Parts: sequence; C-alpha cells; structure tokens
Amino acid sequence: MAEKTAVLLVNLGTPDAPDPASVRRYLGEFLSDPRVIDLPRWKWLPILHGIILRVRPKKSAALYQSIWTDNGSPLLVYSLKQKESLGKRLANDDVRVELAMNYGNPSLPSVLEELHQWGMKKLIVLPLFPQYSSTTTASAWDGVVRAVSKWRNLPELELIRDYPDHPRLIEALTGRVQTAISDYGQPDTLILSYHGIPVRYAETGDDYPERCRKTTDALRDKFPDLDIIESFQSKFGNEQWLEPSTSDILEELPARGKKNVFVAAPSFTSDCLETLEELKNENAAVFHQAGGISFHYLPAVNDSPQFMDCLEDLVRRYLGTEKSAKKDEGVLQK
Repeated sequence: MAEKTAVLLVNLGTPDAPDPASVRRYLGEFLSDPRVIDLPRWKWLPILHGIILRVRPKKSAALYQSIWTDNGSPLLVYSLKQKESLGKRLANDDVRVELAMNYGNPSLPSVLEELHQWGMKKLIVLPLFPQYSSTTTASAWDGVVRAVSKWRNLPELELIRDYPDHPRLIEALTGRVQTAISDYGQPDTLILSYHGIPVRYAETGDDYPERCRKTTDALRDKFPDLDIIESFQSKFGNEQWLEPSTSDILEELPARGKKNVFVAAPSFTSDCLETLEELKNENAAVFHQAGGISFHYLPAVNDSPQFMDCLEDLVRRYLGTEKSAKKDEGVLQK
C-alpha cells in the first residue's frame, strides 16, 4: 500500500462572520503574528489590544458585510473550490487534499491533527501565495512546523515556496486581461496591484519585490503593447511600504491622459476584502474622483481551469507524477 500523502493548501484567513466580534478575533490572531508585525511585543501588543482591536473591528465588519456572500466569505468560498477541484484532479493518486487558514478557520492545527489521525506519512504544503513573502508563506510554514513539532512521528515535509511565473499561472492572469479587452476594449493602462509589505522587510532579506517582478515581467512579455504599471496596496501603519502605492497611481493617471484602466491583483489567488472592497470600490472611487472615466477590476484567478492546472502541476512535480504534456513547460521556482 502506498504511503498516505496529503496536500495542504494554505491561505491567509478570514473572519467566521462579518460582525465586530468575529473580526476582532481574526484581527487579533493576524496582527499578533511577529511575521506580520515584527515590532517588539512590549511595544506592539499594547497598541494592538489597547487601540486597534477597540476601533478597527466595527469598521472592518461593515466592509466585510459589503462583500459577504450567501455561502460566506469570498476568500473561503474560492479557497474551498480550489481544494475540491484539486482533490478531484488528484483522486487517482491516493492523495488527500485539504485546506487550512493561517488565521481563523479551518485552522492549521485542527486540519493537521485530522491528517495526523488519518495516518499521513508525507505532507506537501502549497501556500496560495504565488509570490513568496516572509509575511505570508514563511508564516504559514511556521504554523505547520509549530503544529507537527508536538508529534512523536513526523511526516516527510515538503514546501512549495512559490510560483510567480509558472506558465499556467501566467496563462490564468493573461486570460483575465484578454477577456477584459474583449469586453471593454484596450485600456490606457493595466495596473498590477500587489499586496504591500514594509520596505524594511525587503531591505533585511524578504525577496517579495523580486518575486512580484517575475510575475509582472511575465505579463509584460504577454502584452508588449500595453502600458503596465506595478504597484502595491493595503498599507498598514506608519512605516514606509513598497511603492508606488496603487491609490496614488490611480489618482495621478487621469492628469496624464490615462482615463481608462484595468486593475488586476496577481498576489491574490482568491477574491477577498482587499480586492472586492479596497480595489474594486475604494480605489475605483479614487480614480473617478481624479477624473478617470472607465475603471475595471479583473477578478482573481480563483478556481479558473488554468490556475487549477498550475496547482496540479506544482503538486505532481513533488509526487513524481507529472503529466507528460506539461513535464517540460516552465521552471518551478524554489
């Protein structure tokens, strides 16, 4: 009998419900992570618990309510679809596919314990973050190691670090752009908006900016005639973050005669608060107030067939069961 192998998809997380109490629990877990906010605990935790978790949950809950679906959080809905689709694709390989969230539910410890009881002998961790960052991928890996470190019988562990220019990921992103051009015509500018991180993190070893650039360069190769701008969003706190800021770019473009824009978010594999509310609503308003005419947000790759091809290919490389038609396409970034 083949040894039991599990594939664990890991995404960032989401509140259980769009209410202040649920958002407070989620933010408390998320913003307590030293990988996310690396300030000394004595300095940061009083700010977090004394100010942020008293003020922010009510406002954030209202934003979550604006994007919540009948099936729950969009991020969880799409992540579950990705899990189900990948599970079907790998069904004949005696592999179990599960989903865990780094913060919130289904939690990493609970899902890993379930796999432990199942008898897992090998674990392939596949973070749903195409571009590595210490704030996302490394934090997810920390969570996995913390959970399994309590076991006497450790499984073989594999981490798929990232896949910023995997051919199937780029195909999925390219498809979003081509569909938008077909529907709305050629834009003046395509903005690729990535989640930002503090500049200090990059200066001290986080290669996230370089990983984002790989995705951007691959898309520029696909659309040489498009004006493509790489930018960063979701700044938090007073530190300097990666620039240029997406909102600043959108505010400046109309004055430069760029009044018809597409905005895509290549670092998000599932639509969520940062794409559906921050980009599609807040940043669209910034653009229109500055004189912009046409703003179109392009959906995340979600569970598109091309993105599922990407995840399947990544996992099969670690299983040693690559499909022959895809075996020589692209180079897996490690």
